[in-house]
Amino acid sequence: MSVIAIIPARYGSSRFPGKPLHKIAGLEMVERVRRLAAAAPSVDKALVATDDERIIACVEGHGGEAVMTPLSCRNGTERAYEAVKDFAKEDDIILNLQGDAPLTPPWVVDAAANAMVKDASLKMATPAVQLDPETEAKTRAAKAAGEVGGTSVVFDKNMNALYFSKAVLPFQRHPEENIPVFKHIGLYAYRFSTLRTLVALDPTPLERAESLEQLRALENAIPIRIVLTNYRGRTPWSVDSPEDAVRVEEILSREGEIL
Repeated sequence: MSVIAIIPARYGSSRFPGKPLHKIAGLEMVERVRRLAAAAPSVDKALVATDDERIIACVEGHGGEAVMTPLSCRNGTERAYEAVKDFAKEDDIILNLQGDAPLTPPWVVDAAANAMVKDASLKMATPAVQLDPETEAKTRAAKAAGEVGGTSVVFDKNMNALYFSKAVLPFQRHPEENIPVFKHIGLYAYRFSTLRTLVALDPTPLERAESLEQLRALENAIPIRIVLTNYRGRTPWSVDSPEDAVRVEEILSREGEIL
């Protein structure tokens, strides 16, 4: 059994063309993510899956490994599958990392991978963090103002996901009970056999309603183990625009490099 980290990196973007190659503090974003994945002790192989020769040239120029995947891939899940389908074994663990999250610490990657390594019965795993009261309040205010970014998750007593939503879960009818809110981190660990099953399934109603691919698994009775972790004081940030890239540079300037 091997742990293979895949970083899907599509060159085209309506909001930020060429985003994977945008330099953040002097280093291309896709290479930042690849290095963070490779630094996780559990990861045996870190591979960029792309649709553009420029990204391959960038990664290989830094001594990394990249593979060309079809332009027809509709999402990162399909791209991750295409990257490994010709060599992955049934029980290999495939980590799907967001290529636009250059501040994801290696220990968060490790948390999802190690859960799968330690429990051979798991089909999928994904990390989450508990929001502190101040962040929860800000999140609820942002959602009320119409923002759609950020996903929350609720899970059962065995730590298996019950539901993911762009809304803040759960609805607090009795806020005095202080039920915690958990934010989902968009990083997935699959058995290769599970990944193959997922990409063969049609999109599902809740998946389409929320625009959340992981709901396809739940709607098809594929359990997802939630792994609680934390950022250890680091600030997470995803890059959807040039302005976000500036924000990431500000965070790095203030907090220092992760590696």
